[in-house]
Amino acid sequence: MLTFPKNFLWGAATSAHQVEGNNSCCDWWRWEQCEGHKPSGAACRHYEFYEQDFDLAKELGHNAHRLSVEWARIEQEKGKFSQCDLQHYIDVVIALKERGIEPIVTLHHFTNPAWLSGFGGWANKRAVEYFLRYAEFVVRALAPHVRYWVTVNEPTIYMSHAFLFGVWPPEKKSFFKAKTVENNLAVAHIKTYRMIHKTYDKMKLPAPRVSIAQNMMAFVPCTSSRKDKFAASLRDRLYNFGLIDKLTRAKTLDFIGVNYYSRQLVHLKKWGVGNIIWDTCQAGHQPLPKNSLGWDIYPAGLGDILLKLKKYGIPVMITENGICTTEDEERWEYISEHLKNIHMAISKGVPVLGYLYWSLMDNFEWDKGFVPRFGLIDVDYKTFKRAVRESARKFADVCRTGILK
Repeated sequence: MLTFPKNFLWGAATSAHQVEGNNSCCDWWRWEQCEGHKPSGAACRHYEFYEQDFDLAKELGHNAHRLSVEWARIEQEKGKFSQCDLQHYIDVVIALKERGIEPIVTLHHFTNPAWLSGFGGWANKRAVEYFLRYAEFVVRALAPHVRYWVTVNEPTIYMSHAFLFGVWPPEKKSFFKAKTVENNLAVAHIKTYRMIHKTYDKMKLPAPRVSIAQNMMAFVPCTSSRKDKFAASLRDRLYNFGLIDKLTRAKTLDFIGVNYYSRQLVHLKKWGVGNIIWDTCQAGHQPLPKNSLGWDIYPAGLGDILLKLKKYGIPVMITENGICTTEDEERWEYISEHLKNIHMAISKGVPVLGYLYWSLMDNFEWDKGFVPRFGLIDVDYKTFKRAVRESARKFADVCRTGILK
C-alpha cells in the first residue's frame, strides 16, 4: 500500500481542439480539410457538454483538471478579440471550481489561429508579441479563478513535428526554421511567465504557478557499447533537459510540467552526427509491451526522469501520462505502474505536486484521428454518449484516498 502526500493533485487532462469540436478558425482545422488528412469535426462536443464531463470528473474523485484555451476562438481575426468566447472559458473554469476541481490552464496546445499562418506562424518572431497579447487578454480575465498555468504544451514536439519532420501543419522540413521556432516559443514562455506574475501582483492575487509541459522520453542504450551510451545520454540532455535548463536559468519555472509516455531504445549503426541523433534499435532487442500506437510501455523511465529533475529543486507535476488501448485492464496496469514509480521518486525527495492522466475522455488524436483510445471515459463518436471505464473507477479510488493498494 502506497500513500501519496496530502493536497496531491489528482485528475486528467484535455486540450481544446481535441475535445471541443468545430474549431474552424485554427490552422489544424484548415489542414484537416486537405485530402488524406483526418478531420476533427465535432470532436467530443466538449464545448457544449463540459459541465456533464466535469460532473463525471468529480464523480471520479478528481480534484484537478488540465484544459487549454483555444487561441483561434479568442482571436479569430488578427487583433479582434471575442468577449463571448472569453466568457465561455471563464464559465469553464468556474464550473471546475464549483465542483472542487483545480483548473490548470494551458495557453497554447499545438493549434494556432489560421491568420497567424499567413505571417509564417512561429517561424516569425512577431508570433511572440501576438501570443503575449492574446495571453494577457486571457490571463486578466481568468486570473481570479486560476492558480496554475501552462504557457506552451510540448514545445519540442510542436517544433519537431511541424517544422522539422513536416508531418503537422505547416509541414515544413527545415532545421533552421525548427530552431527559430524553438527559440521563439522559449521567448514567448519567458515573456508570458513575467506577464502573468506581474498581472497577479497588480490584481493583488496570490502568486500563480507557471510552467511549460515538456514532453520527456526515456532514452535507453540498447547495448553497453560506448556509442549507444553516449547517444542515449546526449539525447537525454538535449531533448529532455535542454529547454528546462534554459528556462530555469531565466527563473521562469515555478514547477516543471512533465508529459511522459514511452522510451526510445538507442542503437547506433555507426558514428555520425545523424546516427547519434536518430538511430534506434530495429532488431527487437529488449522487447516491451506496447500501446496501440506501437509505443513501448516503460514505467521505470518516468521514475528515472523524476530523479534527474530533483537537481533543479523545483516542484514537478505530471501534466500528461496515459495509454491508448482497446484493452481497459491494460490502462489500469499502466496507471498503477507509473504511480508506483512516482511514489518511489517522492520517497527519494522529489517534490511531485500531482498526476494528471491523459486523457479524461477519448478524443481527436491529431494526425492519428479518432482511432487511438486514451480516455478514462469512452466516447461514442456517433451519439457522443459518455461511458466511464473500469480503469477510471479504479483510479478514482486512488484519487479519493491518496492510497494505491
